[in-house]
Amino acid sequence: MTHLDFMNSLSPPEHVHALDTDGLLTPDVTFFSMREDGRLLGVGALKELDATHGEIKSMHTLSDLRGRGLGRVMLTHLLDIARARGYDRVSLETGTMEAFVPARALYASAGFVVCEPFAGYWDNEYSVCMTLELT
Repeated sequence: MTHLDFMNSLSPPEHVHALDTDGLLTPDVTFFSMREDGRLLGVGALKELDATHGEIKSMHTLSDLRGRGLGRVMLTHLLDIARARGYDRVSLETGTMEAFVPARALYASAGFVVCEPFAGYWDNEYSVCMTLELT
């Protein structure tokens, strides 16, 4: 998996929270992909933490396609699904390193704000948690 390999190249193993294939196939995770003429462009997943709280997982756009707005398309889709499910809040964990600056900017531009760790995450120098109230 390109996304998991990318995360492992940037963070120590104990700070890689991206889902592997088995994690993406659990009943509480819905996985989405974007394709153009059969070519995979990007992926994203929405994990149900409880009946009112979802988590964005494993968002990734192929490196040669970044900057085209595909991440925003996927994020909008995931938030639309969260709203349709009746979630009050959507949260995420992402990296603090330079490579994650565009992701953090995307999330902030959609209204996500930095929050305390949730769902088993913990304060550390490699992670930042963000949340968006949908109600």
